[in-house]
Parts: sequence; structure tokens; C-alpha cells
Amino acid sequence: MKTIELRNALPLSIFSHEMLYSLLEQSVTNVNDKISNLVKSGELVRLKKGFYTFSKAYLRRPIDLISVANTLYSPSYVSFDYALSYYGMIPERVSEITSATSKNEKLFETPLGRFSYKKVPLQAYSLGVDWFYDDVDGGRFIATPEKALCDKIRYDRGIGTLTQSAMVEYLKYDLRLDITKLLDFGLIEEIATAYRSKNLKTLSQLVEKGKL
Repeated sequence: MKTIELRNALPLSIFSHEMLYSLLEQSVTNVNDKISNLVKSGELVRLKKGFYTFSKAYLRRPIDLISVANTLYSPSYVSFDYALSYYGMIPERVSEITSATSKNEKLFETPLGRFSYKKVPLQAYSLGVDWFYDDVDGGRFIATPEKALCDKIRYDRGIGTLTQSAMVEYLKYDLRLDITKLLDFGLIEEIATAYRSKNLKTLSQLVEKGKL
């Protein structure tokens, strides 16, 4: 099977060794050697043990980094700065894709960039997570704008406990936050309770009062 045929059969942003094997074993005697040679030639890009993507020459569309992040380490959902940038809530272009996970923290250095994972408590993990689907990459998990902002504030260790005025200053000048649509203060309050966070409680109060 030629690489272009393999790509046509695997249009995903990220795929497993098992997927490759099941396609190649129909026409290749030593499948593992074939996969190794495709990596050496640069046609396949190894992201971590057992997971690959195709090189740029074989891509029909940009790689979906959210799908890659979800697959490299699961369960997880994309959040923090990358999600805030994805929603246009902060001006910076974010290169590191940071996710939340219910498991231990993890970091992957890949040819596509850094993928990091922060551990969040189980009671907060499933709150405010959206699921998107398309016909190529399937389902993907990303924080809602509210959850991404809550995750960011909760894990910003240097800010201490903020008053309402200090929180407004932090959001405006430190994060340079741009809120383009109303946030759900009820969801933020629920997340604040799950995180047991005074700062997030303050955030929910500001949103409820329309001060953001």
C-alpha cells in the first residue's frame, strides 16, 4: 500500500499503531518494519509510542490539535490559555496546548509542539466541558469559555486571594481578557464550589453583577 493510499484510508489528525497495522497487514509481510521505514523517511510523524500523524506533504487539511491533545492522554479536555485563545478571549497566540485531566500531570514534547496536562479534582473535572464532533476526527473535548477561565484562574498560583476590584484588574491587565458574549455565572459558581475557590466565587459574583 502506497503512503497516499494509507493517508486516504486514515484521514484522522492522529491515529494508532493498531489502525496502521490493520491496514498494512493486508499487503505487507513485516508491518512493524514498514511503519519504522515510513517514520525514518519522514512520511509518518511519531507523536508518542504507538501514535502517529502524516507529514505535511500528505495532509489535506490542518491537523486538529484539540483532537491530538485528547488522544495523547485521556481522559482529558483542552482548557487554560489554549482554550481562551481558541475562543478569542485573550489576544496572545498560544503555542502550548494545555489540557485538564483527572489523572496525573503529564507533558509530551512532540513535532507538533508541547502538550501538557494539569490534574484537576474529580468533582470539578466534568463541569463545563463541551463535546464537538466532525466526520473526520470524531468527538473532541474542550472547556467552555467559563471553565477555561476558571481553570486558568484556579491554577495561577501567583495571584493570591483577590478582592473584586483586584480581580477586575487581573482580568483586564494581566490576562487582557476580552469577553465577547455573556458568561454563565451559575456555571462559574458551580465550578467555584467544586474547586472550593474563593477567587472563582468572586468571579461568579462579578459576572452576576454585570461588571465583566
